[in-house]
Amino acid sequence: MPARGRHLTPADRTTIDVAVQVLRAAVDSSRTEKVDTNPVRLALRVLLPHCPERWPLVNLWEFSSSDDPIFRGQNVSAAFNAIVLQLAKSGAWRE
Repeated sequence: MPARGRHLTPADRTTIDVAVQVLRAAVDSSRTEKVDTNPVRLALRVLLPHCPERWPLVNLWEFSSSDDPIFRGQNVSAAFNAIVLQLAKSGAWRE
């Protein structure tokens, strides 16, 4: 996958869109269950080269396994929002 600043192919954009969809589904589920799953891990790995800052990806993964559903839900959602902002900042994703 191309690094930041390089042209993204339609296939790259599709892969990024699917990764964002996986994370969005994790956000929706995070209030009722832990979301530290392989699909979430893969989505974060796909998005890593496109996020100028790594902390939102790390936060989402760390919060995804919390035992407290309110804490988990709020923090997974916040981390997801930060990831989307990072992707927009890098030009890798547009809603």
